Amino acid sequence: MLDTVKVHCLNTNEQKEVPVGSSLKQLIEIFEVETPYLIANARVNNKTESLSYRVYRPKRVEFVDIRNNSAMRTYVRSLCFILAKAVNDVLPNAKTYIEHAVSKGYFFEIDCEVEVGETELNAIKKRMREIVDADIPFVQVEEETEKVVNLFREHGMEDKALLLETSDFLYSRYSMLDNYIDYYYGSLMPSSGYITMFDIQPLNGGFLLRVPNRENPVDLEPFVRQDMLLEVYREHLNFLKISKLDNVGDLNKAKREDRIHEVIQVAEAFQSKQIGNIAEEITRKFDDGVRIVLISGPSSSGKTTFRKRLEIQLMVNSLKPVGISLDDYFVNRDQTPLDEQGNKDYESLYALDLELLEQHLIALLQGDEVELPSYNFVKGKREYKNNFLKMEKKSVLIVEGIHALNPELTRHIPRDKKFMVYVSALTSISLDNHNWIPAFDNRLLRRIIRDYRYRGYSAQETISRWESVRRGEDKWIFPYQENADVMFNSAMIYELAAIRRHAEPILMRVPRTVPEYSEAYRLLKFLNYFNNITDRELPPTSLLREFLGGSSFRY
Repeated sequence: MLDTVKVHCLNTNEQKEVPVGSSLKQLIEIFEVETPYLIANARVNNKTESLSYRVYRPKRVEFVDIRNNSAMRTYVRSLCFILAKAVNDVLPNAKTYIEHAVSKGYFFEIDCEVEVGETELNAIKKRMREIVDADIPFVQVEEETEKVVNLFREHGMEDKALLLETSDFLYSRYSMLDNYIDYYYGSLMPSSGYITMFDIQPLNGGFLLRVPNRENPVDLEPFVRQDMLLEVYREHLNFLKISKLDNVGDLNKAKREDRIHEVIQVAEAFQSKQIGNIAEEITRKFDDGVRIVLISGPSSSGKTTFRKRLEIQLMVNSLKPVGISLDDYFVNRDQTPLDEQGNKDYESLYALDLELLEQHLIALLQGDEVELPSYNFVKGKREYKNNFLKMEKKSVLIVEGIHALNPELTRHIPRDKKFMVYVSALTSISLDNHNWIPAFDNRLLRRIIRDYRYRGYSAQETISRWESVRRGEDKWIFPYQENADVMFNSAMIYELAAIRRHAEPILMRVPRTVPEYSEAYRLLKFLNYFNNITDRELPPTSLLREFLGGSSFRY
């Protein structure tokens, strides 16, 4: 009789004795787990594992389908592996660069001796379908890191070799798909046959890898034009190439060669130049009638520090910035609208008193004096404290908040009086050529540190709220980002290396017994790729100080 081990499946709420060494894929059949869509991975004792993972000790298991963020990441990684192999098979000397999320998909470029046109693209898609139909296993191999580094160098994959060489791992894993090797820092599907939904289309000199819609995975995500967002990414990627910092391995190498202070100074100067350019554009538009600057962006994008630095640049240009906060225009808490689950929806546009806000904006632009409200977040009520504001001849009104670009917010103010800025942490540096860094991971780490330092929230609490925050962003912020006159990328090349020492002790406090541990563990593993940078390297005016502390600005 085979030795057995006890497994508790949360999907069916059953406990069974299963053969020792059973894979998660086998447990799906043993427990007869059914989900509406493709199961891509599972949480095993609150840690995400691939379906190839085998159980040798008692475990608690929860299977998740691709509507879940973690499961979708597993699907997309596996799809990218298939893409990279297909390009290698069709164009053996080409290099594939999977760069960032845009237009509801993933933008990538192919560096090749020949121009990649419709014929080559069709051949790549055909090869991808052949790989899927062949149902080839994704094989994980673990070796001493030195051997893995040498293997990648032998195959001309210096980006992966340098990443692992500069990370403090004694052992490292690489993956194989037939005879093609690659590296991915998260779980993969058991085999290529699972990846049935995808497409590729040309996009602005590169290509868009299209993926399943998370809410309805039987369809692809709808294509959304995001030309401005793509252009911002490209501008930063060009800056990285000039700086010879294409990937995290290059950043770690700069740290080990004692060049990181130069990297920080250049990154900060680049950002200052961008803010200065935006101020110059606003100043030119001021002469044409612009009187209000609307600043929007998702959570933890650095809107507040951006606003403060922009105001300084505007003053240098002889303008007088005056500001109001949308937070002070919240309706009284008992009037807050409810979301689909019946909870108070503080992310909603209609959590603001739009009528009062617009009255004040119009009055200010007409030169009238208004008494500004002050929102008491403890009482959940608006108060007045004799705070009066009136615009002068050279005044420009600065309005900052997540809804600032929503046309409904300022619908009675002429467009030619408004200048709109979208701010977000659009992480441009990648782990390697096939492993981009999601912008929402960057923002989540910022928020975890800020919430812990300034709001008394644990990482567990921040992680538990993050999904709701992202749903609100999808509904209320992202649809309006292309309305902006200009986009500002608040992410910096060195940022995650500086964040690491702050985030790790906070994430380590998340108990292993809670569901949020899965995300905390993933973020800790991810941060291990970065060599630490100390706070003393950062200037006091750095946007990153908004989250890490030590800023010369008052918040």
